[in-house]
Amino acid sequence: MERRRRLVPKLLGLQAFEATARLGSVSRAAAELSLTQGAVSRQLQVLETQLKVQLFLRSKKRLILTEAGAGYLHDIRSGLAVLGDATDALISRQGRGGTLRLATLPTFGAKWLVPRLPRFYESHPHITLELITRLAPFDFSIEQLDGAIHFGGRDWAGAVSEHLAEEQMVVVAAPALAARCHQPADVLRQPLLQITSRAFSWRTWLTAVGLADAALTPYLQVETFAMGIEAVLAGLCVGMLPTFFVAAEIRAGSLVTIGPAVTSESAYYFVYPERKRDYYPLREFSRWIKDETSQSQ
Repeated sequence: MERRRRLVPKLLGLQAFEATARLGSVSRAAAELSLTQGAVSRQLQVLETQLKVQLFLRSKKRLILTEAGAGYLHDIRSGLAVLGDATDALISRQGRGGTLRLATLPTFGAKWLVPRLPRFYESHPHITLELITRLAPFDFSIEQLDGAIHFGGRDWAGAVSEHLAEEQMVVVAAPALAARCHQPADVLRQPLLQITSRAFSWRTWLTAVGLADAALTPYLQVETFAMGIEAVLAGLCVGMLPTFFVAAEIRAGSLVTIGPAVTSESAYYFVYPERKRDYYPLREFSRWIKDETSQSQ
């Protein structure tokens, strides 16, 4: 069966209807819209013909909204307001603003991205960021998001992937626990943290320090790095964490590194749909975050 084409009235007709209903007069609506009274009346007639619904009761020189007209006015006002706001923003910002809706990994967003955003806003005060947490890839054709910060492989169906940074993992502990570890083998005698999304990170580190065949029994398993960082800071266990997320704690001395850092097999990427490539907020954010990750490394 052929799908019925959806009727979308012309914007001028909707503006004429909204202004006439609000002002209660065709002449006043015409003055506000810089049109003639005849032009406004024709727009109203065309709209009613298209909708096949009477929007006004006409009594002498008065126009009174019908019940259907009042309901329609309520429904379209918010849409017209959104269009007006978007147009005002475009004019005031000269196309150099807008809203960017981004998906980010929770700990990356909290520990790395958000603390750096003041630098982004210094040079892009008219861009609004909306940050949404996502742990796994999604379909940009379904989700109303402009881009995502992704950890994994380069491939993301239907999206452009721009490399941001490799991930360096380092073994860290609170000072009291770190003091017990004079050599890598000592780490295995301490309570160990396992991040479920980095199931093989400990094995990579053990291989790097010559302990590839060592037995490994995690003391605590958590889903996110945020929980893991707090557990390590509390002295509960020794953790293997991305340097991205614990650099400040290492500098402050609240965490101590043990042994060498190792590089994860996966990396961080900024991904977005091809159709968004020329969207100004996305283009500017892409440039900025690539500079920031480069400087961080």
